Amino acid sequence: MNELETLEHRPSESGENRRADGLARGRRVVAGLVAGAGLMAVGGLLATMVVKSPAQVAAESRPPAQQALTVPVESRVLAQTVVTRGTVIAGETVTVSPQGHGSGEGAGAAVVTRLTLKAGDEIKAGQLLTEVSGRPVFALKGGLPVYRDLKPGATGDDVAQLQQALRELGHGTGSDPKGAFGPGTKAALTARYKAIGYEPLPAVADGGAALKQAREAVRSAEWAVEDAKAATGKGAAAESDKDTGKAAGNGRETARAQQQLTGARAALTAAEAADGPTLPASEVVFLGSFPARVSSVTSRPGAEVTGPVLTLSSGDLVVEAYLPEDKKRLLRPGMPVLISSETAGQDIRGEVSLVAAERSAGRQDQGGAASGSGEGKGGSGGGGQGSSGAAAGPGGGVGYRMLVLPAQALPASFTGQDVRLTVESAATDGAALVVPVTAVSAGADGRTVVTVLRPDGSRQRVEVRTATSGDGYVAVEPVRADALAVGARVVIGVSGGEKTGGRR
Repeated sequence: MNELETLEHRPSESGENRRADGLARGRRVVAGLVAGAGLMAVGGLLATMVVKSPAQVAAESRPPAQQALTVPVESRVLAQTVVTRGTVIAGETVTVSPQGHGSGEGAGAAVVTRLTLKAGDEIKAGQLLTEVSGRPVFALKGGLPVYRDLKPGATGDDVAQLQQALRELGHGTGSDPKGAFGPGTKAALTARYKAIGYEPLPAVADGGAALKQAREAVRSAEWAVEDAKAATGKGAAAESDKDTGKAAGNGRETARAQQQLTGARAALTAAEAADGPTLPASEVVFLGSFPARVSSVTSRPGAEVTGPVLTLSSGDLVVEAYLPEDKKRLLRPGMPVLISSETAGQDIRGEVSLVAAERSAGRQDQGGAASGSGEGKGGSGGGGQGSSGAAAGPGGGVGYRMLVLPAQALPASFTGQDVRLTVESAATDGAALVVPVTAVSAGADGRTVVTVLRPDGSRQRVEVRTATSGDGYVAVEPVRADALAVGARVVIGVSGGEKTGGRR
């Protein structure tokens, strides 16, 4: 019975399954149709985006409408500036080139025999700088470069400078007149040499033979006078014996002997005046101020002297630059300068003190900076010192030398730095109306105008007079006072087009 019931129910279940499968297939067909419709819709949309009509393509190819580019009129002080580079140098630079050493007859080449200084060392007045061929080179204070050997009996401003320098070191010059190399100056110079551990060279290099000979000549003349006087005494006795001729002869001998004695004494005075210490030009360097500094050392002990051994600098630090022609025309002494050190991150005010009228070239210095050079020769030996204007801008090109004096002392660490110089070459007298240079145009009628864009979109040409320009801006003054005001928008160009500024 149960089995029969089971068999009777199976056909019924199979019919229900078939109906369920049919419904599932129907749903799938509907979903497929919907998806297909969606794909067709998307494809149509994409087609409308890709496929364009010729009219649409032409419309989209036309350039966009140009729009004016404007900026507001400003009111401010406008300055014209010149920017260049310069090098920080000492006010005075001197090269020590003792070429005169070892130049005497039979002498060998000049050789550095002692050198203890190094770059950056401080130098005091009277200090030993170096030793060449066993002879010292020392520093003294003075502004007149050495140009000759100074010997006893010499006179002049250079002698007066030597006397002053020696007195400042505590070596008195006695009663010598100013500028006269006398006994007091001899003693002072000898004392200075001994203070640095040397004996001065004699002014007369004969071992004292001339002085000895002059003294012997005086002694012989004195004896001759004594002999003549003795003979004259005998002549007086003979005169009583009526031997007047012999007495007259003895008188003439006495007079002649006296004349010879006078001449011998004059020669001795001259020999004594010439005798004493000499100051060779190759053994001294004069600097305008102390303490000074060693800028560079270019030799070493044992090296032959073929050029500068040391370079010294003294005085306040200044900035030197070399200008091209176009910048030189804009600058003159008295203009304010901003000295900017990127290394120190510091700005210091200054002033142009010199703009050279002639072009000059600088020598290559350490670090590639150029410097003007004026090496001089001192004395007959060709040694001594040279003074230079020091460094130019980087690269060492030819240009017009400009010197800038800082308003405050530059730190010693600035020495040799390459700095930026911003020179204010012109400025408006107070606040002025300022617009970009590109806002100004000139017409064929010669009028200079700016174009003002009004709030309603219209444009108005305003005639102006131009003044100071700088940094891309120019000061303008409207010909009609109320025609231009702060905040008005002036046209400087158009979007997608050319700028309107400049001559047209």
